[in-house]
Amino acid sequence: MIERWALISGLKGDLETYALIQKNLKKIQGDIKLFVLGDMVGAARNCDALIDRLINPLPGDFKPQCIYGWWEDQLLAERGYRGEQKADALRLNEGESVVKALVNAVDPYYLNWLASLEFGFVELDCGLIHGSSKDVGDSLTKDTPPLILLDRLTRLGVNRLFTARSAQQFHLELTDAVVNSYVKDLGGNRKQEQRMPKRGVIGIGAGAYYTLYDVGSDKTHFLNVLDQPKSTARGFG
Repeated sequence: MIERWALISGLKGDLETYALIQKNLKKIQGDIKLFVLGDMVGAARNCDALIDRLINPLPGDFKPQCIYGWWEDQLLAERGYRGEQKADALRLNEGESVVKALVNAVDPYYLNWLASLEFGFVELDCGLIHGSSKDVGDSLTKDTPPLILLDRLTRLGVNRLFTARSAQQFHLELTDAVVNSYVKDLGGNRKQEQRMPKRGVIGIGAGAYYTLYDVGSDKTHFLNVLDQPKSTARGFG
């Protein structure tokens, strides 16, 4: 059976959109594994119902594997789960009122679960992270310089990096990459050349926009909740 990953992020408490994604995924053939790459919480609405469904999937739901994102990190910092840190980045960018709204949007009951989430996953030769291997808030886009993308991939030692922070959907391939290093020692100067395998960075989108990845064929499908995938003998895509 074809293994497919469904990758979503940026729901920010939107249970209705999550339910529509679950409904769409049931129409797709294959062994579906669902990954939620952070930003499950936000300041615009109460997030408890969505979090509860992620923790306690309904019968028939694809069980999600979740990591924390930038909004979870800000919430946990403000609530004392990050040592002396506070939600300074959110406070600076959005103001004190948004920080208070975020705190009020999530019942304290769910904070321990959010605090237990991992920074990211490494599956096969793929890294699944909200931001990047550098930081949860690192926003990679289709315009990010190739050397930066290569750095983020190299830090994890993966050939595919799935990221959500920018909320964009894109697939960038790095091909024919060569890394030159220069070493100076008692024997003089030496140059080392290392050719890198083909690597890619994929932005999975956010909210209603999500991504389906075929593991075997290495194909990426960018979807949204308005898409109506059909289950056929040939499968999806």
